[in-house]
Amino acid sequence: MAGLSEGVILIATKNKGKVQEFAHAFGKLGRTVASLNDFPELPDIPEYGVTFAENARTKAKTAGDALGVIALADDSGLRVEALGGAPGVYSARYAGEGAADSDNNAKLLRELKALPQADAAEPLPDGTRLLSRAQFVCALALYDPATGRYIESEGTVDGYIASKPRGSGGFGYDPLFWLPQLGRFMAELSKEEKQSISHRGAALARLMELLG
Repeated sequence: MAGLSEGVILIATKNKGKVQEFAHAFGKLGRTVASLNDFPELPDIPEYGVTFAENARTKAKTAGDALGVIALADDSGLRVEALGGAPGVYSARYAGEGAADSDNNAKLLRELKALPQADAAEPLPDGTRLLSRAQFVCALALYDPATGRYIESEGTVDGYIASKPRGSGGFGYDPLFWLPQLGRFMAELSKEEKQSISHRGAALARLMELLG
């Protein structure tokens, strides 16, 4: 099994969008990252936790123990108020195992548009409806197999789910997530802008504070 170069940070995910965001964040600190995509011999890590934090711990420990290195894991997702907090920990597989982002977004819109409720806020200037308040959540867990200890953090960002997507950046539910404080969709932000406001950026900033 191939090892990691000295100083490379292992991100315990195969999600390419997440890897790019972490690579961008750590790149500003002069650090590089590796991911589970670099270790195809490792099996997928099941996510059976009922919270984001629990899943993050499981992924960090599994990858860290398997490779014998410190591992950083992220578990994140979307909580939609009108759906009672769904999709939550099932965000990545909302439309089924192996679902594409487009499938998950389509299912989310179908379920919201089927609800007999008023819109969550006034429509956008172009007439796009805002269907529900929502929150992105990110839990991070940094695990050291030498000590068995974790350092954990969490970040959130509030917004609305819109009735149609906009923007070509980001991944996941970003094209549907309207940020009233910026007047744009998450998928319309540059990497720098997203890092400064996103749930993952907030969680990472908090983690850096804890690491001193």
